Amino acid sequence: MKVTLERAELVKALAHVHRVVERRNTIPILANVLVRAGKNGIELKATDLDLEIVETVPAEVKQGAATTVPAHMFYDIVRKLPEGAQVELQSGSDRSSLQVRAGRSRFTLQALPETDFPDLAAGDLPHRFKLAASDLKRLINKTQFAISTEETRYYLNGIYLHLVDGKTPKLRAVATDGHRLAQAEVPAPKGTAGMPGVIIPRKTVAEVQRLLEDAGEEVEIELSPAKIRFSLGPVVLTSKLIDGTFPDYGRVIPLGNDKIMVVDKAEFASAVDRVSTISSERGRAVKLSLANGKLTLTVTNPDSGNATEELEVEYGADALDIGFNSRYLLDITSQIEGEKATLKLADPGSPTLLEDSEASGALYVLMPMRV
Repeated sequence: MKVTLERAELVKALAHVHRVVERRNTIPILANVLVRAGKNGIELKATDLDLEIVETVPAEVKQGAATTVPAHMFYDIVRKLPEGAQVELQSGSDRSSLQVRAGRSRFTLQALPETDFPDLAAGDLPHRFKLAASDLKRLINKTQFAISTEETRYYLNGIYLHLVDGKTPKLRAVATDGHRLAQAEVPAPKGTAGMPGVIIPRKTVAEVQRLLEDAGEEVEIELSPAKIRFSLGPVVLTSKLIDGTFPDYGRVIPLGNDKIMVVDKAEFASAVDRVSTISSERGRAVKLSLANGKLTLTVTNPDSGNATEELEVEYGADALDIGFNSRYLLDITSQIEGEKATLKLADPGSPTLLEDSEASGALYVLMPMRV
């Protein structure tokens, strides 16, 4: 292999690709990135056996071949090369090493044969559609924070993407960890008819979210009940899906909450943030006391003291005291686009519904805490 390419192009691609590679690997080849030089430039590929990313980088290819080298080390080397440098990659005659040259810098990396590199065979992906990058970003941003990290309930460790039929079909994303639920939807694009509901794993969601920062206007999505593939320009990300049944989330979305509070979102978030400074790391509980157009936020920590703050709100129902995890409240308010946040409450033991006046199709459910 003998290839010359721009450092900026190579470092951008390696920044995407190396993130998939786990820092600790019991299988040595999984710590490597596959570098394949062909007619269209070089192809970089990495996998953790559940997720695979391939990116094509334009390059001047004098001699085609393929090899694999340590992903994180390769990325660190290229990242530290001077800006504007031309990088030359050349494999040894026995392909047991790869030379990286730029200006006066020379590096030789130990290589493993490309024949050992695993391939995440996607099989047939019968459902294919294109989605605006802004729509996919919205679905992820509004729900990702509610993904569960509890490994025992593995079916909650991702975003549930599914079609909701109706007069105007919607593509809906839902995530929940049992304490809070986030839902967002966009008009369903052509090609989604008949698609199965799928649970996209947390790591895949995080990678797609990062890739969307550099994406063009559209993302092509292909899926089957077992795998999903995202094509974002020169990057193709293929992932296994979580094999499980997402719970019937509609049952936890309250319909009869009749105590309605409307509050300035920025003021509310700032006040919650201030009073929660005194809360314990474990508890993080904040009490909301509502009565006659006034909200009193209270945090009591037996080890360090207490804090209170009052806000003017729109509220005309019966007086109510209810407690929430302050971190969860802040996560949700950070997703609300409008200036006002609407909380629909029932009683101190029932879930609360939070809505965004500016974002139709986005809603949040939060379970209360004892305070």
